[in-house]
Amino acid sequence: FELALPIGVFTGLAVFIPYLGFGLGLLLALLAGVLQFASLYGIAAVAVVFGIGQLLESFLLTPRFVGERIGMSPLMVIFALLAFGHLFGFVGVLIALPLSAVAAVAVKRLHAAYLASSLFR
Repeated sequence: FELALPIGVFTGLAVFIPYLGFGLGLLLALLAGVLQFASLYGIAAVAVVFGIGQLLESFLLTPRFVGERIGMSPLMVIFALLAFGHLFGFVGVLIALPLSAVAAVAVKRLHAAYLASSLFR
């Protein structure tokens, strides 16, 4: 695992580009695994470690940190990315969080206005 740190740093920086960062990081990790290990076991170990790291980053770290910054729960972040990605593809993934954050703020303000209105009383 001589190249683990440089590949990890590159992948961490490149992951901001949806799909492309993950793909390039995985490709580099597998290429390093092929060059460093002669056995299929070594390459499989690289793929498993990379996959576990990506799962942790995608489903735990990013939703928590991004959600805290924009005021959304981690579940809302994951749902927004999945829904917008399914509906609008790559562009949907890029616009999912900004549009969801705007919608969440709008809903909170409308709810507060409704609670303060005469309709609620």
